[in-house]
Amino acid sequence: MSLLVVGSMAFDSVKTPFGEREGAIGGSATYFSVSASYFTEVRLVAIVGSDFPQSELDFLAERSVDLAGLERSEGETFKWKGEYGFDLNTARTLDTQLNVFQDFRPQVPDAFSESEYVFLANIDPELQASVVEQVKSPRLVACDTMNFWIEGKRDELVKTFGMVDMVVINEGEVRELAGESNVLKASRKIIEMGPSTLVVKQGEYGALLIQKDSVFSAPGLLLEDIYDPTGAGDTFAGGFMGYLSSEEDMSDASLRRAVIFGSVMASFNVESFSYDRLRVLTQTEIETRYRQFSDLASFDRI
Repeated sequence: MSLLVVGSMAFDSVKTPFGEREGAIGGSATYFSVSASYFTEVRLVAIVGSDFPQSELDFLAERSVDLAGLERSEGETFKWKGEYGFDLNTARTLDTQLNVFQDFRPQVPDAFSESEYVFLANIDPELQASVVEQVKSPRLVACDTMNFWIEGKRDELVKTFGMVDMVVINEGEVRELAGESNVLKASRKIIEMGPSTLVVKQGEYGALLIQKDSVFSAPGLLLEDIYDPTGAGDTFAGGFMGYLSSEEDMSDASLRRAVIFGSVMASFNVESFSYDRLRVLTQTEIETRYRQFSDLASFDRI
């Protein structure tokens, strides 16, 4: 099935307690695309500057990422610099340079407009809404956001939520948007805004899948080697949406499996800087780790 993603591509300079990397390839759409490509073909809409390496675009193309929607503009690519303490769930932003991303106005190619699965990565909610209007009859539209938009464009964000089927955001954003400290109550409020499904990313503690009448809690996998959590949420979304697209199944069981596959991909992503670990990942490793997640939460009913 066709999977469209719209988001950012960037250079990240990241420091963690376990190392640092200058000018690593990053961006929400980049992480999403690499992750999802292990499950399905991906259609990418984004913008980069003239400084973005052709070798990285070649790598994406080799992973069956269709770059027909990629705009290459004169100027520099979006740059982000951040630092993590030992609490790897939260990054401290040191510098942001939007560069060509500042003027990004997503244009969905005609060939992409019939995409059945659409993911709106973290960009201005007004731009997210414009993408929804450019696709014809998608089977599933999901979106991400962040505290910057919650605080600066709340009304526009709520309007966008009314146009999508699913929201994939982290626990802090759920609480902030709903104005509720209780995650379940906050999630219910967001579902009332329009989406039928909410996926709550909880970092190292796992993820929640919440619908009107059901809740599924996926565990976090304990890892010994964690170097950089940058892009983990986007990698999760890529695995989640990639699996759903490949299965063409929106049943409750399929959604739950998708959450686990998203968690699997995110768990690999944090084992290196940028998406270095994802470059060399194998299907066997993915399947083995999926079984590890299954064993982690398996128990008998009484």
